[in-house]
Amino acid sequence: MSLCPELLTLGRYFAGEFTNREQAIAEPAWYVNLRLWQRPTPLFADDSLTFFVEQANALSPDKPYRQRLVRLRQLEPTPAKLQVEYYMFKDLAAARCLGQDSERLARLTSEEVEFLPGCTLALHIEGSPNAPLYRTASNPEQKCCFTYEDKTYQVSLGFEATSEELRVYDKGIDPTTGQATWGALLGPFRFQKRQDFTG
Repeated sequence: MSLCPELLTLGRYFAGEFTNREQAIAEPAWYVNLRLWQRPTPLFADDSLTFFVEQANALSPDKPYRQRLVRLRQLEPTPAKLQVEYYMFKDLAAARCLGQDSERLARLTSEEVEFLPGCTLALHIEGSPNAPLYRTASNPEQKCCFTYEDKTYQVSLGFEATSEELRVYDKGIDPTTGQATWGALLGPFRFQKRQDFTG
């Protein structure tokens, strides 16, 4: 399947190193200064663009966390029907800093990740063809959960992407109360691209 222009455009928006430095300076009480890496991988290339994603506090870039795989998948080419799938690494320690090892990243296999079935999101395209906005959010009827060290965690996921900014709405959810406990509690993290990884 040849990938549709809408998916290729989103891939260009998505691939890069980002920071929310301006937001953190403007609202330091609410937003930590983060660095976010989203590096392309060769996985699922028949119908998808797939990225290794991790982030770090800007004060400790050598200690990244939240390693994950994000698959931007094309279900139908015309009109474009796209979705976002999330995967967890089976060995999180081995995945740490993977984005800084291009040879290792090129050898990444699907056996190293676990598909999170409750974490599949529909992707909507708004705006004009020349300046599209891509939007996705967790379905409130569907719980996105994963298990790490015998403990189950629930998250609410979502983002908006344009050529100018990546807004991330990810939050941790208390499964008992349904209340958000960390992440984008007062609105999205607003990231600007500092380095392009499309080349």
